[in-house]
This record gives sequence, C-alpha cells and structure tokens, in this order.
Amino acid sequence: MIENVSEGIVHVLYPLNDTESTDSADNESIDFNWNGECVIRQSSVSIIPQTEYRYIPGADGFKTKNTANGEVSYTESEGKVPARDMHSVRLCFSIGDKERLFGMGQYEDGILDYRGCTEYLYESNMRIAIPFLVSTGHYGVLIDSESCQVFRSEGNTIEFFIDSTESLSYYVFLGKDIKEIVKLYYRLTGKPSMLPRWAFGYIQSKERYVSGEELEQVTDMFRKKNIPIDCIVQDWLSWEAGLWGEKKFDKNRYPDLKKMIKRLHEKNIHFMVSIWPNMSPESDNYKEFSDNGMLLPNSNVYDAYNEEARDIYFKQCREEIMDSGTDALWCDNAEPFSDADWGGETKKPEQERYAVVTDLSRRSMDWDKINSYGLYHAQGIYENWRRYYPQKRVVNLTRSGYTGIQKYGTILWSGDITATYDTLRKQIVEGMKMSMTGMPYWTLDIGGFFVVNDKYENRGCGDMSHRPLWFWKGDYNDGVKDKGYRELYVRWLELGTFLPVFRSHGTDTPREPWQFGDEGDVFYDAIVKHIRLRYSLMPYLYSLAAMAHMKGELMMRSLAVDFYEDEKALDINDEFLLGPSLLVAPVYEPMYYMADSVEIKDSVKSRKVYLPEGCGWYDLYTGSFYEGGSLIDADAPLDKIPVFVREGSVIPFSDGISYADEADGRINRVCVYCGRDTSFDVYCDKGDGYDFEEGKYALIEFEYSEEKRGLSYKISGDYPVDDRFKVEYINRD
Repeated sequence: MIENVSEGIVHVLYPLNDTESTDSADNESIDFNWNGECVIRQSSVSIIPQTEYRYIPGADGFKTKNTANGEVSYTESEGKVPARDMHSVRLCFSIGDKERLFGMGQYEDGILDYRGCTEYLYESNMRIAIPFLVSTGHYGVLIDSESCQVFRSEGNTIEFFIDSTESLSYYVFLGKDIKEIVKLYYRLTGKPSMLPRWAFGYIQSKERYVSGEELEQVTDMFRKKNIPIDCIVQDWLSWEAGLWGEKKFDKNRYPDLKKMIKRLHEKNIHFMVSIWPNMSPESDNYKEFSDNGMLLPNSNVYDAYNEEARDIYFKQCREEIMDSGTDALWCDNAEPFSDADWGGETKKPEQERYAVVTDLSRRSMDWDKINSYGLYHAQGIYENWRRYYPQKRVVNLTRSGYTGIQKYGTILWSGDITATYDTLRKQIVEGMKMSMTGMPYWTLDIGGFFVVNDKYENRGCGDMSHRPLWFWKGDYNDGVKDKGYRELYVRWLELGTFLPVFRSHGTDTPREPWQFGDEGDVFYDAIVKHIRLRYSLMPYLYSLAAMAHMKGELMMRSLAVDFYEDEKALDINDEFLLGPSLLVAPVYEPMYYMADSVEIKDSVKSRKVYLPEGCGWYDLYTGSFYEGGSLIDADAPLDKIPVFVREGSVIPFSDGISYADEADGRINRVCVYCGRDTSFDVYCDKGDGYDFEEGKYALIEFEYSEEKRGLSYKISGDYPVDDRFKVEYINRD
C-alpha cells in the first residue's frame, strides 16, 4: 500500500502476517519523484519468515555482575519457547550517482557520508541508531521499525536489513534540500521540545561528586571565581551502598537534599541527577516493580514499554528527587542490554558487536522493539513530568534515543568516549549527523570520558580490576597533571562552546576549570574565556533553539545543509555551522604539548579552513573579511579556534552575565556583519515553564538593509522586552 501522507511525504506499507519468503526478483519497483524526476526507486524487497522466541528464566534466581553500564542482575535462561511469527526484511533502493548520504544517528567512526559504507544500527554506549537517512539528492528515507537494522551502500544501491518485524513500513520524504527534508521528518514524528534557557549554559559534571558538601563547595568556587555556570550534576552512586539504581539519596552523604538544592537555586545554579533503569534486587524500587510484574524478563530492568510501569518509575523519581527541587534528570544506560558489547581487551568486529547485543537483548525484549527502549523511557519521563511539574520544562539527558525522541525534552550525548585527538576529530562529524537525523540538542563529554591508558591505578569509576579494556584507552595516564591533556581539554571545551549543549564530564581526572591552572595560566584563562564567550552568545543560542522548536530549523549543521550547491563544501567534515551565521573550525591536533607534557617545538599555530562560496566571511574575533570559496590558514592559538561569521548576519549578544537567566535574558549588544540584506528574530520569554505554548513570548524581528546601511526592528508578541542595546556595524574595510 502506498499513501501520500502529506505534500512531500510518501508512506509505503507491506502487511506481512501471512507472507511467505519472497524472491526479490519478482518485486514491483516503486519510483519516488521530486519535481517530476525519479530521485530514488524501491528496487526490491526480500521477506524471510522467522520465529520469535521467549526465554525461560533460570531456577537459580538472579546473578549479579558489574559492567561499564553499572550493576547488572540477570538470570541464566533454561530454554526458549516459540512466541510469535515474525519476519526479517531486506529492502533495497536504487539511487543516483552523486548524492551524499547523511544522518542515521550517531556512532563512533566519524563517517559523514555513508556512500559505499556499512553501518550497524543498534543501541549501545556511544551508538544512537535512528534509521533516518537524509540525502543531498532531494530525498530522505525513514524505516518505520524499532528493530535492529543494518544499512549498506554499494554503487548506486542502498539496502536496509530489518532484523525482525511484523510488517514492512517506511516513509520517503521529498524536498528541495536537507533543511526541507528534516522539517518533513518533524511533521511526521513531532517537533523538537523547547528546553529552558539555563540548559544552554555551562553544565559542570564529572564521575563523580561524592556528597552534597562537595557539590556545594564546587558551586561556591564557581561563584567566587566569577566563572559562569548554570548546572551541577550528580552522577551515579548517590544511593546507599548495595542499592544500585535506588532513587533515594544516601542520607549520610546528602543529609537534606531539598535544602541543598534550595541553596544551589539561591546561587542561580540548577541540579541534575543521574537515574538508571536497572535496579538492585535489594532495593525498594526494584521490589515495587517485581511485585507488580513490571520487570523485563531475565533482568533487573523495569519495563519501559508498559505505560503503567513508566508511571511507577516516575512516581519513584518524584518521591524524593523531583519533589526536592531537582531541575533535570540524566537517564543513563537507556540501552540497558548493551553490556555484551563492552568487555575484553579487544574490540569485537562490527558484525559481531551487532550480533552479541541483538542476542542478549532478545532474551528480555520483543525482537521488533530492541532499539526503542530509550524512546519509551523518555516518553514516560516527559509525560509524567508535564503532569506533575508544569512550571519546569522537561530536561532529560539520555544516552540513547530513537525516532521521535526529540519531542520529549531530551538532550542526547555521545556516551563514554576516550580522550584522544582522533576521538575529538570524529565527534565533530557525529554531532553534524545527529542534527541531520532530527535531534537538535546534542552534546558530548568535554575532555573525553576515559582519560587513562595503562596506568590502571589512576582509573576512576571505582575500577579496581586493572584489566586491559578496549574502550578505556585515553592517551593521558596522569590526567590534568599532564600538559598534553590540558591542551586537549582546552581544545575540546572550545568545540563544546559552540555545540547546542555545553557540558563537561568524565572519569579518571577532575574537570573543574581551576584544576587546569590558576588565573593567569594559559589553560585556565582559555577555559574561562570560552565559558564567558558561551554566555555572550546566549541570546543567539536561545533563539536558535526556539527556531528549532517553532520552525524545525537545524542548530548544528554540516556545510552541506546551507551550501549544497558548493561541491567543495559537501565533503567538508571538520567544520560546521552553528545556526545560519557561525562557521566553527575546531582544532583537533596538538600544537603545544604531546602526552606526558612533552613540548612540541616550532609548531604552526593555525589550521586550514574552507570558507564556502556564495558569500563573504568575517573573523569573529578580529572582524577581518574573507571572500567565500577560499581555503585559508586561520590563526588557532591555544585560546581560540577559528570561528567566522557569514556576511549578512545579525548576532545578538548578552555580555557579562554569569548565568543564563541573568537580566531575564536581555541582550545588550547587536552586531551586524554587513554586505547583504538580512534578518534575524531574537526570541524572548521567561526562560522556563510552558507559558510560551499559550503565546507568552516575544520576537525582536531585526531587519538590515545594505542599501540604507541601517538596522531596524519591531517587537511582536505577548512578553515584555527590554530593547536597550547598542548596535555595532562590522564592515569589510
């Protein structure tokens, strides 16, 4: 069945309930046309019947093991019994010669264009699988399945292998460019939520703060040193010893959570708490799920696919964590059966990694829903939060997601990455892909999660195993004591300054700015300079988020999104755009120090930057002008990375603030980068709550005329706006 859902969206559905194996050669092809031309063709479908099994729990009860994903309880299965008839499906398309293939979530290898590549779409630490492919060839493809999948591209053929499904359902989006295709995706799956303004400020985290006293000492130091901050994070083990995942704090280390959070709020600092779906069988939370039959089979994980279980999970969050004033939840391990992928000294081949995760997940999940646990988990958080705490916008930092998760108040991050320049380089690509997959709010662990290499005694996470592990391979055994790591951290934080969400986190070594030196030290000064720069850009960032919510605009963009007619820009994978105006070129090579504080002599403190054609570009820091379509050597000393502003841009600034809601988000400076007529809407509201859904917001609608060399504006909407700001004009000369 083929259905035109709306203009630009075509739905194809094959009921498979009574289907036997098919020979792909007999399939009828389907053409999908844009502007009267076939841009993608379904060439074949192969359907393979299979039986789904249920696994019988062992009689010996639960066993417990510690993994990189926390404490896991499980039972050894005694056998399996047939459960239902299912199908595997191989879906093939013919495509054109030249288009690039983007999206499909976020992985580990830094592949931007999937042309000629294979990707295994399963959820695991560092992997967020969303089967939405977006192309420069005027189409996108969304596979409507929650099953694990494999994508392959060879020549002019692309193929999706769907592991298990009851029916074949997919959508094709047809549009002018990537921006239009992503908007069609939002029309079908839901528009991104609006996060509170503070969520775009600096978030300080590490593995881990061990007490309420330490949390308050750290936040006091931020305010004492006048370093802007908006959120402090409590990572795992906030519970009593032996009660993994219990949503109650250890009263010896956190004697009065409500009073502690109140004191944080008095300093205009928000509080985020790590929560887990897997719970110790000794905990009260676990027993409540067990008594109600709401655990996934063979596991200590609650059944997020069950709406009533989701309600109980949030009730447990409310009883102490949320009712004490917590502002954000961190849903860690939202792909709870991926620990089979994480273990051993050697990383398994990709096909084997896919197989072991799929096999383990099948023992506890419906086979056709293995990839979507995090989606249902986030849905329960969002719906219950909206019900009980309407004065606060939902903020859910989650390590896993699936199609449509953008509508549930989520921020996705790239998992437990390692502290190497190679990883830093690849993260640039993964962020761009995540944005083109329809998830605007993405971040990473600034500095890498794992820092230590083989100096096992310096490992964090309470690790005492001293075993070599493939994923624990940072380059810096001595953490912040190593000038090589300090330089890497600064470069990572400079990248983070221009990401949608700005968050420092990791194990093995401390992460607070003063751990990298004192005032006057080059590393410390560079860190603080960029945190302050982030806050200066707050009106621009918050307006980008509003446009993502209201209009489906992309925040972090590949150059291919805006410059799809520039052949050179299509293949640039180490630069990105933040909104329509800022081009960011991160530094991902050491220039000052190697590991072990080995000084690099006579290195060049610059990097090559391609400036797309079709417009000119201004250096953000100096105002120098460059013609587009050029490759330049851009200065990149330790305290800055190359950032350029597109000719014909209006950028609002809020200088000198120490938290996002200071002065109610007022702008105090507007810079016009002259050369072309332009416009930009600055979004204003109270920064939290859902009054904006009732129209209580305002837009400052800026218009710049190159002919008149003047900026005008008008204010619309139902929210008071302070329009006392100065205007600066930056000209080519």
